[in-house]
Amino acid sequence: MAHLYYGSETGPAEIPDRVLAHVKVVVTTKLRRGESFLLTWRHFDGHAPGRTSIWMQPSIPLRFVFANPDPEPLDGEYLRDLANQANSSGGIVLEWQEEAASLPEPAFASAPAAQVARSEAGELVAA
Repeated sequence: MAHLYYGSETGPAEIPDRVLAHVKVVVTTKLRRGESFLLTWRHFDGHAPGRTSIWMQPSIPLRFVFANPDPEPLDGEYLRDLANQANSSGGIVLEWQEEAASLPEPAFASAPAAQVARSEAGELVAA
C-alpha cells in the first residue's frame, strides 16, 4: 500500500500503489495549474467505517510514498476518468477495491508515466 500525506495530518491515507500513481499524476497536474479540488475515499481494511474528503490546494504540503520502488504503469483511460472527476463539482471519488480490480494486471495498454502528456485542451492523454 502507498501512503498519501497531506497537510498537518501525522497519519497517512493508505491507498494501493497503482491507484495512487494515477491520482498523483492528476493531482500534480491540477495543483501545478493552481486549481483546487476535492479528493474523497472510503475507509477500507480495518479502518473506522466512513469516508474522508480533503480539499486539495497548492499551498498545503503533500507527499506520496509508494511501497513499490518502480514506477507503476499508467492507464490513459483511468487518468482521463480521474481528471474528469477532478474537474467536476464532486471532485475525485476513489473506490479502489473496484478501481484496482478494473486496472489490468501487470501491463497496461496505455503509456508509462514518462509518456503521459496534455492535449491542446489541457486534458491528460497517453502520448
